[in-house]
Amino acid sequence: MRICVVYDCLFPWTVGGAERWYRNLAERLAAEGHDVTYLTLTQWDADDAPDLPGVEVVTAGPRLELYVGDRRKIGPPLRFGIGAFLHLARRGRRYDVVHTASFPFFSLLAAAVLRPVGRYRISCDWHEVWSRDYWLDYLGGTGGRIGWLVQRLCARAPQTAYAFSRLHAERLRHIGLRGDVTVLTGEYAGSLEPPAPTPAATPPTVVYAGRMIPEKRAWLVVDAIASARERIPELRGRIFGEGPEHERVAARIAELGLQDAIELPGFVETEELDRAMREALCVVQPSSREGYGMVVVEASAHGVPAIVVEGDDNAAVELVDEGRNGYVAPEPTGDAIADAIVRCHTEGDALRTATRNWFAANAERLSIEHSLRTVAEGYALPTVR
Repeated sequence: MRICVVYDCLFPWTVGGAERWYRNLAERLAAEGHDVTYLTLTQWDADDAPDLPGVEVVTAGPRLELYVGDRRKIGPPLRFGIGAFLHLARRGRRYDVVHTASFPFFSLLAAAVLRPVGRYRISCDWHEVWSRDYWLDYLGGTGGRIGWLVQRLCARAPQTAYAFSRLHAERLRHIGLRGDVTVLTGEYAGSLEPPAPTPAATPPTVVYAGRMIPEKRAWLVVDAIASARERIPELRGRIFGEGPEHERVAARIAELGLQDAIELPGFVETEELDRAMREALCVVQPSSREGYGMVVVEASAHGVPAIVVEGDDNAAVELVDEGRNGYVAPEPTGDAIADAIVRCHTEGDALRTATRNWFAANAERLSIEHSLRTVAEGYALPTVR
């Protein structure tokens, strides 16, 4: 089949779960003998052009700064949408399938407008579906209402739809998707072998790994460690990552006098992060908003329990089986998360064994290979009109 993968970012020039997903998808399809084009924005220098085996990389726009602070700019997605429209207007008829992300929405709208001319099928991944309240909070009154309406319009486009959680699949149905949505359960690209038994390091250490942006709420890890140290005095923390909230986290550490107990290593090499996670007492991700929750899977793959926080926009809770591979804190407070940390400490090796067993039982469905097979099989299905 002739397939055009459409996303404005390309791994490793930008790093994230979606970037890894689309690169893996393109390379997997090419390896199976499909004719694959990857349509994206330019992100590289002229002497550093991407070389994806069997994949033609085509640019639909120039190099642009995608973010201002922790938020996406509006200009680059609009520019990419125009570029995608022009590309599909010229070459749409040569594709059997256009596979795109729902966000940024303009490329999906371009594919939908030109579909009657190009006669291709559209496959669309909905990594997240934002609530109306979240749109209003993110962009304000007018901008939020426009974003909400555009999202609803995209849901009504003829497509074969995929989501990466039950939460966002249900939201997609609620906002007007025609037909059904398939939930993809796997994005993990690491080894599926059961993790070797590894005791927690001494002193016990809590690990956070991720971008420091407001919705990740990394500062809550500091509050949780401070509270848990009342019952586990030797407890320490390592908070990996960078972002606009870094100064807030550092200030909170200083305010609570935890400079000798909590480290801020920033971004580190994969080997160092893997070692830190493997030896951690637990991995804490207090995010208010997650489309999937990869950190839970990564922690479980190391045989380490994960702690997440209950929330209307947090799909990561779907990956935690209470007492088997971690805990869900009932509210976003340091004390609530601390209670879960203490439970992990109390359960000790028994919980680590349960976590290893949980990963072994679920590894196949959590693998990116499982989801890639599902998507590839879906190309043969008719698009819902």
